[in-house]
Amino acid sequence: MSIATVPQFEVVPPEFGSIRYLEHGWPCDLIRWHAHEEYELHLMVASTGKVFVGDYIGRYQPGQFVLTGPRLPHNWVTEVGSSDPISLRDMVIQFRPESLKMLAEAFPEFKNVTPMLEMARSGVEFVGFDQSKAQTLLASVRDTHGIARVLAFLNVLQQLHEWPNKRALSTAKIHSTLTGVVETKINDAVDYVVENFSQEISLERMAARADMSASAFSRHFQKSTGNKFVDFVNQVRIGKACVLLTESNDQISTICYSVGFNNVANFNRHFVKIKGVTPSEFRRVVRANLSPGTAAHIAPEGA
Repeated sequence: MSIATVPQFEVVPPEFGSIRYLEHGWPCDLIRWHAHEEYELHLMVASTGKVFVGDYIGRYQPGQFVLTGPRLPHNWVTEVGSSDPISLRDMVIQFRPESLKMLAEAFPEFKNVTPMLEMARSGVEFVGFDQSKAQTLLASVRDTHGIARVLAFLNVLQQLHEWPNKRALSTAKIHSTLTGVVETKINDAVDYVVENFSQEISLERMAARADMSASAFSRHFQKSTGNKFVDFVNQVRIGKACVLLTESNDQISTICYSVGFNNVANFNRHFVKIKGVTPSEFRRVVRANLSPGTAAHIAPEGA
């Protein structure tokens, strides 16, 4: 089998400006496994099926509201309920990271939104957000231009920022809640794990790097990231394994050792705990739904 699930990279033409609105039905050529430099706010208006965001696989239904960050691959694959096409399946806003950066520099108040945008780099779902309200918000961007569109877009961001029930989808990209010297040390530890996940990494070693006791390091790490240190290491390793399962033909045992696990049984156990499926099932589902040349739909479960 050839490598068939590397995401297509989409380039959004500059003439669309800093805020682009689009919508489409089903079937549609835009429905594919892809990534781009822009943030994307994606509302599912109709249909059910499977959602793929980074290394996350789940089910979607009408009303799912998701923000994806730059270069994060994603796709929503509709299951076949009937032969009738869908006139409006997706409402989408794409916006450029550099525009938000300039906005934050000009208006310090905008920096309150930064944690949500960092969370979006692993995909964030706004769980329970009212579908009718979401459609109205996105339509306000669709139906305006110029400064009015910018103001409508800022209102959307404000509503999302205030929504209390946010859920990260892909392997978490950590954003710290601490400040000062401790934050720097924890961020350094996070970066070290991400860059050296294939090596042996212990809590004691990382505590020594941070010049802390093991207990203090563990406490600060969990407060900052929301994860126990050992759990975070396993999440990073499983996330890397998902990429290899998706984009390579390497054997599962090879992937196991390349991401830092020392035996296949342990790798399988942690994979199932984090992803809910075995590595082989993860690969099968991804390739069945994301390979180019396959229909952009799936059969309903149990069919």
